[in-house]
Amino acid sequence: MIVVVAPGQGSQTPGFLEPWIAEPAHRERLERYSEAAGIDLIAHGTVSDADTIRDTAIAQPLIVAASLLSAAALLDGRRDRVGAVAGHSVGEFAAAAIAGVLSDENALRLVRERGLAMADAAAAVPTGMSAVLGGDADALATRLAELGLSPANMNGGGQTVVAGELPALAALAAEPVPGSRVIPLQVAGAFHTRHMSPAVDRLRAAVAGVEAHDPSIRLYTNRDGSVVTSGSAAVELLVGQVSSPVRWDLCMQSFADDTVTGIIELLPAGALVGLAKRALKGVPTVAVKTPDDLAAAIEMLEN
Repeated sequence: MIVVVAPGQGSQTPGFLEPWIAEPAHRERLERYSEAAGIDLIAHGTVSDADTIRDTAIAQPLIVAASLLSAAALLDGRRDRVGAVAGHSVGEFAAAAIAGVLSDENALRLVRERGLAMADAAAAVPTGMSAVLGGDADALATRLAELGLSPANMNGGGQTVVAGELPALAALAAEPVPGSRVIPLQVAGAFHTRHMSPAVDRLRAAVAGVEAHDPSIRLYTNRDGSVVTSGSAAVELLVGQVSSPVRWDLCMQSFADDTVTGIIELLPAGALVGLAKRALKGVPTVAVKTPDDLAAAIEMLEN
């Protein structure tokens, strides 16, 4: 089973779409996506600086559009070769579109609203996120409870992203759990925690009336790694995910239980194949970063 995965926020880098827009078909698709998202995705993917594309309201539609762009090139005539799809955090919107739950345009409209809502929620209280590498899981849970922090992304492979108010994150960095390393992340808020509750209500209002279809490709959810078979349930999970932890560790466990034979990470790739190499040792991976990477991804699908 080949699993196609879509990355989350933080995977974008300045100019990462530059190699793609040389192809007229890719540029035309990005123009359509820009209209749906209400922002200039071509400019943000080619000339905008790191600070600009770090903005939550820009980063989220930019990442999802990039994943959908590479998926269109990869899966043209090959959808039947894909065993399953999954996305990390905002990447779940790309996965839902690839699985046929949402149209590309509706996915981008919702992601734009999600990004704006999360940016507004983050502005209420100074919060952030840090990656914790290594250390005992129980000791980390105890330390987080002491500091009022929350696990936001349980990524597997010994990596947990924690979130909360900035002074508490600074205290964790100053006195980490033995055997662990704390790395502050360049994000604008405590995503996937209670701090994002206002964004949940706003996104729920945005999805009202949006047409959703049952997945036509096996679709895993970040909630608990299970398979979602209902379109309406998939959309409700996308809404609730904003303030609930990302369980990518459970998604990867489900891949293993379902006998994954290869993983292809869509643009802007890198983070998820890195996690897979640690947690799913021996499973072949392909990271689609430029059009040149499509050949290896297509070969994986077709063999």
